[in-house]
Amino acid sequence: MEYVTLNNGIKMPMAGIGVFMMSPAEAEAAVESALRSGVRLIDTANGYMNESGTGRGMKKSGVAREDIFLVTKLWPTVYEKETAVDETLARLGTDYIDLLFLHQPTDNWREGYKNIEKAYKEGKVKAIGLSNFPKELLEEAIGTMEIKPQMVQVEAHPYFPQTELKSTLAKYGMGLMAWYPLGHGDKTLINQPVFMELAAKYGKTNAQIILRWHVQSGNVVFPMILYTFFDKYDFSGKTIIPFNSHMGSGDGGTYDTIRKLEPGARVLTGLPVEMRDAENGPAKAVERWLRSLKAKGE
Repeated sequence: MEYVTLNNGIKMPMAGIGVFMMSPAEAEAAVESALRSGVRLIDTANGYMNESGTGRGMKKSGVAREDIFLVTKLWPTVYEKETAVDETLARLGTDYIDLLFLHQPTDNWREGYKNIEKAYKEGKVKAIGLSNFPKELLEEAIGTMEIKPQMVQVEAHPYFPQTELKSTLAKYGMGLMAWYPLGHGDKTLINQPVFMELAAKYGKTNAQIILRWHVQSGNVVFPMILYTFFDKYDFSGKTIIPFNSHMGSGDGGTYDTIRKLEPGARVLTGLPVEMRDAENGPAKAVERWLRSLKAKGE
């Protein structure tokens, strides 16, 4: 496992999983399975509405809390709430968070940052992050806040490598967590000849090559996968459907991860789930898709 050292000396794994767009039960199952397989970085958020499931998955995994790097994010509506961090800890069932982000740069972000600083001093937070913040606000936080941030979370991929931002981050020893790591699932990007050639050379998928590019570039990546099990369908064993709410990491780079989690699983592809349907959720889409596969005899 590879690590990045943050500017306060904390070591953070460079690859893990995220649980965006998962229900609490889905997050619980994904986190438990991932941790049992050796993954040590977990990314969630207040706004994902699954911190309780994430916490249960951590406990059920049997992995010691000190061996897990837990990332979550405060939602803007609670930035000014004095109990926001304690309530987050309660949902997660833990007494500290390894990296706590402000999720969005709303007008009250400064009050939210000061709340995280207080939690940092109390030992409830080990590192501070800013998610989706523009450069000018990031520089304001670096220049004016008592405790400098350790990490940013932004869109980054080979088409948008964030070169200028990373130059700024390097001055302060800050790291970058990349969402949309495969560029919105852009087939033009994924199928670039250089990635195809490297994938063939090393026996990997194109997506795996791109994710490796991230790590070698110093980026932390956290593919988002939905592990859905439909035992009522006979596909010669447990079926696992990869899902990525950012339409990126589910295409190929996560297949190897899935096989490590469930070596006997048959990995099915071709499910076009782009965003969570508020009424039916991804489970209904998966169910319809499995029925269509069964009808076709696949």
